[in-house]
Amino acid sequence: MYPPVGDPGQQRLRLVHQLRAISVELDLARSAFAQANGLHDTDVRALIALLDAGRAAVQATPGWLGAQLGLTSASTTALIDRLAAAGHVLRRPSAADRRKVELHVSDQAIALGWEFFGPLLTGMMRAMESFSADELGVAERFLGEVAAATRWTSPPSLVEG
Repeated sequence: MYPPVGDPGQQRLRLVHQLRAISVELDLARSAFAQANGLHDTDVRALIALLDAGRAAVQATPGWLGAQLGLTSASTTALIDRLAAAGHVLRRPSAADRRKVELHVSDQAIALGWEFFGPLLTGMMRAMESFSADELGVAERFLGEVAAATRWTSPPSLVEG
């Protein structure tokens, strides 16, 4: 049931629907990128996770990647092998612990991503130009809170009690 018109809940619900619509469009773009480049959806999700790890200065190991994607060890190994064979991911010994392997997205894969997603990202950046730094700060805080509220931790129970 929808909240009454003028109710702050109505505005919140409209925002939820806008976020869902954006999510659908981004999923379609991700799927088109995967299809255009002979990748599985999980391959693209892995590349995104590795790029995010690099931006956050997080050490991305096979175990870390598997945990991010909810994959078994064997599935993670197959995924990394597939991405490495395609030249999208590099395995490097960890500088901190030579027994560990770190994963990095190759320059080739980054260039491929920019070629495909560059216009989308440029359009998104252009859409933000009319907003002040304070407004962008509020949007950033809002999106951070929404992202935290939507992190998938476990499937909902389908059977009660």
